[in-house]
Amino acid sequence: MAATLHRNSILRAVLALFASLALASCGINSVPAAEETAKAKWADVQAQYQRRADLVGNLVSTVKAAAKQEQDTLTRVTEARARATSVQVSADDLADPAKVAQFQAAQGALSQSLGRLLATVEAYPDLKTNQNFLTLQSQLEGTENRIAVAVRDYNEAVRAYNTRIRTFPDMIGAKIIHGAKPMTPFEAKAGAENAPDVGGMFESK
Repeated sequence: MAATLHRNSILRAVLALFASLALASCGINSVPAAEETAKAKWADVQAQYQRRADLVGNLVSTVKAAAKQEQDTLTRVTEARARATSVQVSADDLADPAKVAQFQAAQGALSQSLGRLLATVEAYPDLKTNQNFLTLQSQLEGTENRIAVAVRDYNEAVRAYNTRIRTFPDMIGAKIIHGAKPMTPFEAKAGAENAPDVGGMFESK
């Protein structure tokens, strides 16, 4: 009788172990897959911000040739662009809210400086009809839209990943096997909810 009870106890322990492993296995592939998706979406965000930075550099050069008296504004944009491109957040940094916030702040500062620069265009009719400037304006407007889409897709991927690592049963594998940590969404800073109104600067009054 005692031997039977002992065997039953061992059997129950083995079954419990296998059940735990089965549950944990639910997150073995799904958790890293969700993580890689979020990292890929972050790469898209960075690529679009880099594209904007490149366009801003060309825009500054074009404005400088036609509006030399706006040197202070141009300098502020150039400095903001330099700060924005110097702050890099790797995929491994996405669990660090402070680093993501630093990137957000730098990009927000560039957005504000760019908005001020575009506002000065009203004082320069020749610049408003400059074909190179108009082309850059159109490209910037398209880039701002692509940034918004990339940020939205990244935040959705982060939401899916964070939900997965916090809900049963994937949370078991996330904690035991992967040591998964929540990723940080990308949030607009106060006063920077909207992209610079690039196109609006050129509408007829």
